[in-house]
Amino acid sequence: MSIRITGTGVYTPKDQISNRELVDSLNTYVERYNQQFSTEIEQGLKKELLPSTAEFIEKASGIQSRYVVEKSGILDIDRLMPVLTERENDEISIQAEMGVAAAKQAMQNANISADQIDVVIFASLSIQRAYPAIAIEIQDALGIQGYAFDMNVACASATFALKHAVDALKSGSKAVLMVNVEVMTGQVDFSSRDSHFIFGDAAAATIIENNAEKSGFEVIDCYLETIYSNNIRNNFGFLNPSENAVRDDRVFRQDGRKVFKDVVPMVADRIAKQLERNAIQADQVKRFWMHQANINMNSLILKMIAGKTVDPERMPMVLDQYANTSSAGVIIAMNESAEQVAAGEYAVMSSFGAGYAMGSIILRKV
Repeated sequence: MSIRITGTGVYTPKDQISNRELVDSLNTYVERYNQQFSTEIEQGLKKELLPSTAEFIEKASGIQSRYVVEKSGILDIDRLMPVLTERENDEISIQAEMGVAAAKQAMQNANISADQIDVVIFASLSIQRAYPAIAIEIQDALGIQGYAFDMNVACASATFALKHAVDALKSGSKAVLMVNVEVMTGQVDFSSRDSHFIFGDAAAATIIENNAEKSGFEVIDCYLETIYSNNIRNNFGFLNPSENAVRDDRVFRQDGRKVFKDVVPMVADRIAKQLERNAIQADQVKRFWMHQANINMNSLILKMIAGKTVDPERMPMVLDQYANTSSAGVIIAMNESAEQVAAGEYAVMSSFGAGYAMGSIILRKV
């Protein structure tokens, strides 16, 4: 049995927003807010909002720009969210549409047809409806037989889904299509200086097969772990109306400093131990495809794994162009740099996020 990633694909929306555009919008909003509530701010009833700069964003995160499904509403300080049109039930959903586009690329790159696939996993943080599953909608649009399901392990969804794909193939499935579609801008508080710049929208897809004849990346080992934490949270849910929910945490919220402090040593320790269990030295890993959340976080994780400063080329980053695309980020990083790994060389894919959840996959180019 040789389970391999044989193809990947990426789709991005046409709209982009630069740091400068985002900051100009935020600062205009901040100025108006502080003027409107100046009395309450002076009395200590409200907190004064702070402006930002494009330079701060890039230094703090490595992000320069991001793709978005719709630009005008995000930059409109009276709205601060995308302007989307609700689609009729007989129309394809926006996430399925994006997922199909990425899936067709992955299928072409893997040289595989719909009748050769029998499992579809839609693994994403932002799933636009409860049911029917977006995965089943994608399955139907592509004409795939078999079964499909949605799963959400936040930003770690891709590595968790890859482990499930491996298990399905070990149980006799023919091939698995994993799709990661993130419309993150629909849950971002664009009035928040600390988080308005973090996310972008994108779709990625991956074909995983049990096929010793095809070139690709053989799965050597999978490791998953979850530890409960409130430091990244979104309380949006179907019980909100029944709860008469009024708090402002129905969008993305995090304590970034606590997340950094907790997640960096956790991820570094687990990957280092996984490599040790598989008798692989860190220096033998040609590329580390890490969750695309923060360049400073990833650099420190890699330094802790290797015990020294590592050539940045070994950790491809796509944050500058895509921002944080949650589950899709590791697949985008792989898609853009897979050709840099030669036959016989190792790569590590690791994603981590809310939960805390983290997954790590050791791969070998074949």
